Amino acid sequence: MTGQAMGLTALTRTIDVANVTFTADLSGALYWDEERLLVVSDLHLEKGSSFAARGVLLPPYDTVATLSRLASVIAWHDPRVVIALGDSFHDRAAHQRLSPGDREAMAALQAGRDWIWISGNHDPALPRDLGGTVADAVAIGPVTFRHEPTGGAGEIAGHLHPKARVTARGRSMERRCFASDGMRAVMPAFGAYAGGLSIRDAAFARVFGERHFTAHLLGDNRLHAIAASRCC
Repeated sequence: MTGQAMGLTALTRTIDVANVTFTADLSGALYWDEERLLVVSDLHLEKGSSFAARGVLLPPYDTVATLSRLASVIAWHDPRVVIALGDSFHDRAAHQRLSPGDREAMAALQAGRDWIWISGNHDPALPRDLGGTVADAVAIGPVTFRHEPTGGAGEIAGHLHPKARVTARGRSMERRCFASDGMRAVMPAFGAYAGGLSIRDAAFARVFGERHFTAHLLGDNRLHAIAASRCC
């Protein structure tokens, strides 16, 4: 294990999508071993500076924190390809607010691998000077990667920022989660300042049907697979 990866637990869980097995880890990333493909979603870089411009003061460290976590995940998996699944930047001008250090960190993450930026609703017109390539969606074998979920078979999407709450032994826990029913999946937001939407929201029923899916909660030390119907 490299020094960068020391903060990333080895405990993972497999999630199947259209008969393809992915490894989900506590960072909120998915890894497809056969393709050496890493997927992260909703980085929302420069959300802090976006809020500050509107007078809502947040500590301006979200981009550094998010890129640092991403560096740990990349060091752990050493992917050949990285797909950033949309809303990588919090607004259309966010890339212009990246510090020189953040740009250098991003370039280091991209070095020696293919990098694909999927356009999102927050960043629909990604510039071409960020490194990598830009696409609306990417299909590899039976799996299609896009930002907004349509409910289609073989789809891995983001956008909804799923989170789930469970109660056991009188204690309640609410965490970001993967949502999957074996044919499609919605990924948790990876960004340090990204919020979450309860899987009880009607948006998830439109993707999966009436709570017929599993929430894979990002716990403190492991992922917890819990039927969505059991979540609060």
